[in-house]
Amino acid sequence: MSEAEVAQNFSAVLAKVKQGIEIIIEQNHQPIAVVGSAQIKGRLLSEYIAMANARGTSAVPDAGFMKDVEEGIAKRSKLWNPLSWEY
Repeated sequence: MSEAEVAQNFSAVLAKVKQGIEIIIEQNHQPIAVVGSAQIKGRLLSEYIAMANARGTSAVPDAGFMKDVEEGIAKRSKLWNPLSWEY
């Protein structure tokens, strides 16, 4: 969608995003932004704990568990560095 189309009908853009569609906004036929859902993909740690409790598990996280969790979070927390397009 062009920048002007988005500005004219932002509610339609949001409706598409709610349907799971990513919108690419262009200016002079060049992509300048992507609008998409802010929903987090995956599960929270608390959900996994609740699932384990519901199954009656007796498993106990080992000493390296939090280190593994922190490494996983760090890998997924890097700043997004999009490609730059030539104009």
